[in-house]
Amino acid sequence: MKAKKKITICLLCLLLISTPTRPAEKVAVIPILEMVKAVAKKVIKAIDLRIQKLQNKTIWLQNAQKKIENILSKLKLDEISDWTQKQKDLYKDYYEELAKVKSIITYYQRIKDISQKQVRLVDEYERAWSLFQKDAHFNASELDYMHSVYSGILNESLKNIDQIFLVLDSFTTQMSDAKRIEIINTAAGQIDTNYNDLTLFNRQNIMLSLQRAKTQHDVKSLKKFYGIP
Repeated sequence: MKAKKKITICLLCLLLISTPTRPAEKVAVIPILEMVKAVAKKVIKAIDLRIQKLQNKTIWLQNAQKKIENILSKLKLDEISDWTQKQKDLYKDYYEELAKVKSIITYYQRIKDISQKQVRLVDEYERAWSLFQKDAHFNASELDYMHSVYSGILNESLKNIDQIFLVLDSFTTQMSDAKRIEIINTAAGQIDTNYNDLTLFNRQNIMLSLQRAKTQHDVKSLKKFYGIP
């Protein structure tokens, strides 16, 4: 599937998540996010394959570099200056290619990290939302409020998918390194904020439930329920 089609799918997911739902329909949000998570995982897998190919290329280039350095070490001192200038001209493209490959690997690794955090965010949402819906300490209106907050956080996080595809496409289009770094940094900062907001909101809801516990036994049961040591 082409990147633009993937972006269209993500925008559709964004629209569906934003659509108001009745309490009985809220569980339907999860399959939509599963699709988003699947897209993120495909991005991770694709990047892993690209990184592997680039790493193989890097190894080949580095081996070639060692051979050049070995030749240089065997030259007499009065021959090095003249030979070095010739090799600089001859291997200029080679050195530039090696630097470019290393740079792209760095970009890919950062994109992979962002995608992995997107997956963790969805996993954390699904786990917490499933538990809160079963917690008798929250009433329907409170669950509605939680759902609206989660929807806002998730809507913002999904925008990072578009940024990821934009960067991936940039390797086949004209985009400056400065612009590429700017997009990656923005996406990374946004997903960190989204993830931190979600985990903080989860902790606040858990603490509220614990505060409403009427007995010590209830507290222990809740801690076990939420996986708190």
